Amino acid sequence: MPKILILSDSHGWSQEVIEIKDRHQAEVDAMIHCGDSELEFDSEPLSGFEKVQGNMDMDSRLPEEVDFTVNKLHFLVVHGHLHQTKATLMPASFRAEELGANVICFGHSHVAGAEKVKDKLFINPGSIRQPRSAHPGSYAVLTADEDLKEISVRFYTKAGQEISSLAYQTSLN
Repeated sequence: MPKILILSDSHGWSQEVIEIKDRHQAEVDAMIHCGDSELEFDSEPLSGFEKVQGNMDMDSRLPEEVDFTVNKLHFLVVHGHLHQTKATLMPASFRAEELGANVICFGHSHVAGAEKVKDKLFINPGSIRQPRSAHPGSYAVLTADEDLKEISVRFYTKAGQEISSLAYQTSLN
């Protein structure tokens, strides 16, 4: 049963990223940071993460996008500023289509949420440092069964408390 930790927009926080990583790394198959960490590519907090460059990141070693698979989940990870995700999901959806990705993870807007559009799941974990919604700072954990019939996206505060109003259930089979 694949389980993925997803963070974004930590904006310079190191200890908080380490705390979240330490809380979940033994139970997840992959960890994602969707950019605007404002940390160096090889920094300890980002160690072990699939990570991308956000508009506030200065380390050019951070890639603009990453795609990888965990079982039947094929991820496209972008920050979102180059795909206009504040206005539309279409550019990111087109790029995911080119790569064959079925899960798109992005940040940039600092607004947490998950949404299935056609055969793709879009996840924005929100910002753990600077949320721009009624919800507190957040990150996400995706859990899926092997056949992708049951997919759950749960959102948590920096301290690890679930934000139940943001929970999302779907299928990708």
